[in-house]
Amino acid sequence: MMNNVTNEFRGRPEPEATAAPTRPRHGRPIAMVVLSCAVFLVPSLAALPRKPVVLPGAAVSATPRAAASTASAPAAAGAAASAPVATTTDLGQWCARLAPAVPGVDASGCRASGLQPGAGRSVHGVPLWANDVLPAAGAPKFKVLLLGGIHGDELASVSLVFDWIARSKGVKASAMPHPSKTARPTIADVAWRFVPLLNPDGLLHSPSTRVNAHGVDLNRNFPTADWARDAQPYWIRHTKKDPRRFPGPQALSEPESRWLLAQIDQFHPDLIVSVHAPYGLLDFDGPPPAPRRLGSLQLDPVGVYPGSLGNYGGLVKNVPVMTLELKNARAVPPRELAAMWNDLQRWLNEQMTNPGTQASAQRSPVPGTKAVNAGRRVD
Repeated sequence: MMNNVTNEFRGRPEPEATAAPTRPRHGRPIAMVVLSCAVFLVPSLAALPRKPVVLPGAAVSATPRAAASTASAPAAAGAAASAPVATTTDLGQWCARLAPAVPGVDASGCRASGLQPGAGRSVHGVPLWANDVLPAAGAPKFKVLLLGGIHGDELASVSLVFDWIARSKGVKASAMPHPSKTARPTIADVAWRFVPLLNPDGLLHSPSTRVNAHGVDLNRNFPTADWARDAQPYWIRHTKKDPRRFPGPQALSEPESRWLLAQIDQFHPDLIVSVHAPYGLLDFDGPPPAPRRLGSLQLDPVGVYPGSLGNYGGLVKNVPVMTLELKNARAVPPRELAAMWNDLQRWLNEQMTNPGTQASAQRSPVPGTKAVNAGRRVD
């Protein structure tokens, strides 16, 4: 006797199949009913598409080998299988993944950049690519760390770094033989470390996001002297818990910010250039002098924030931090890219040829770098 038969295909219990053994409600034996259902349902169920089973805690492979095996799957999954894997350490595959997402970056120029994956990884395991362009001969007289894509939705910052990689290589290629020790240094004596995209998870998200995969604003996650005291209160009171500016649960909670600090400690830059958008100004934190302009961007110091790179580099490490706030978050006109590059070269030449204006531990930060300007939000 069946008192409460569950209908698997409707998702609800059927009424009792029979009230008593002597009063059957169906004219046919139950076995015949089950057999009939099986005849009609089995072929239909067999034709339904099946989803792969992923066990709890199982990781999805993102290696080139896994990508290759996926590419051999049926044509129904062909589009996804042929997409470059973001976690690849092959520069060609990475460029094929990045170029369609960033206006102004093409795959061939990306491949020519010479970027290396290194050991750094984002939250999602994407390599943090970087490249050094060193003087053609001799030790560098000045070191510049150039950063783009700290915020994943500021695409123009990424394209600027790629453009300047190519320009720096042009300077190196056209450099004269290294001058004697008594000669004045030139722009060819500058060593560059380029990091075009610090926040790949944010940029590759659809849509791109300012924060990383943990929802943390990387430019509020650096270990500034005021982080423990001010970072969370500032986020709560001044930004009203704006999720785009969440500083994280603690300083250096994110793998991207920890990796960048390691780069600063290892490379020992004389200048950090951090590219952002879209406020259209030039900010400067740390030991002066600051350039008055780069291209159309006028110097306008706006202060520092708890956990910001300008605060950490300029005030904690005593390394000048030049923040370029581009006017548009998606693209930079080619003429503006060239103008900013040329103005930066002139400023660097001044720093190398006039030792009295170089950054030193005795110099104080430029006005405006010690106080937070709550009325203005940049970087």
